[in-house]
Amino acid sequence: MDGAWSTEHQSFADDVRAFTRANLPADVRAKVLAGRPLTRDDHMRWQSILADKGWLVGFWPKEFGGLGWSPTESFIFQEETTRLGAPWLIPMGINYVGPVIYTYGNEEQKRQHLPGIISNKTFWCQGYSEPNAGSDLAGLSTKAVRDGNHYVVNGSKIWTSFAHWADWVFALVRTDPDVRPQSGISFLLIDMRSKGVTVQPITSIEGHHHLNQVFFEDVRVPVENLVGEENKGWTYAKFLLGHERVLSAEVGKAKRFLERIKRLGDERGLSDSQRFLDRYARFEIDVMALEWTTLRLLDVVMSGGVVGAEASLLKLRGSTIMQQLGEFSVDVMGRDALPYDHAWLMDGSNLQAPDLVEDMGVVGEMLFQKAPTIWGGSNEIQRNIIAKHSLGL
Repeated sequence: MDGAWSTEHQSFADDVRAFTRANLPADVRAKVLAGRPLTRDDHMRWQSILADKGWLVGFWPKEFGGLGWSPTESFIFQEETTRLGAPWLIPMGINYVGPVIYTYGNEEQKRQHLPGIISNKTFWCQGYSEPNAGSDLAGLSTKAVRDGNHYVVNGSKIWTSFAHWADWVFALVRTDPDVRPQSGISFLLIDMRSKGVTVQPITSIEGHHHLNQVFFEDVRVPVENLVGEENKGWTYAKFLLGHERVLSAEVGKAKRFLERIKRLGDERGLSDSQRFLDRYARFEIDVMALEWTTLRLLDVVMSGGVVGAEASLLKLRGSTIMQQLGEFSVDVMGRDALPYDHAWLMDGSNLQAPDLVEDMGVVGEMLFQKAPTIWGGSNEIQRNIIAKHSLGL
């Protein structure tokens, strides 16, 4: 890897930028750049535009409806769209359950579920964490008991992002309580409209509702909704978490945050402040190092290698840098960050002083960035993985 894109990759990056500038809805872009909450419709509009282009699942193999993008092309797509203000592609269907289904699912499951993800018609959520099983996911207690042609599911999942929008949930459930914890878990696909499924909203620290607790009370799930083999769900869970952690680097979003910090600093007369410039330069270096680390791992993949515990490094550094950039943004805003009220950022707000909310979303994003160091396996867990698998400690 010589630090420059090939002519083919540069052409692809140009295409992604041109398409995003021409097709990303202006109101959605404005919300993203301002840090305002997005609605389901905001996400779905952009994802449907990408679906029509064939880019929503571009990294999927061609045989399953994707374009067979290389890891480098996937990186370019994510970085360029994010930096230009496109919403985060909600990954539960695209990046998580879709690849699990086409890798481990049977032919009927592929026929039933993959087209809805490819076309952006089906919205998925992820049922992993539980009130007493977050970072220790193997300790989950939601049970699925076989009853003829169904599993009867009882228990609950928590911190379930976008469950109130979802059509389906993919859930880890305990199907054998008498073996070691990792060995008794199965991977089920559950229709959110099933009798006995209840969604209870959770308001997160910045005041937005995107989290939920999902309760399952005697929910009957057809046996054909089991992915792979019974009691082999831990294998599929680890496969999925590897995808989740690689996504956590968010280089494009970090660059977008840096550009906004520069604007905020210029507007507040900090462009000549050595203290501001020194701190800004340190973050530029951090983001550049994160990008190069990501590219080195992509080089490994493109050369036929396998990324293991290094994915934890991307998750650890990416989430930490994003959290620190959020805090830096608010520091630059100074007292302008004080009048924060999430309700003022919502669609339909009748606030009569729009100048107060011009950058209020920056505060909301700073608060939200507390979460990425916890989800997908907390950063403490990532350090343990790195110590065990990379350092041999």
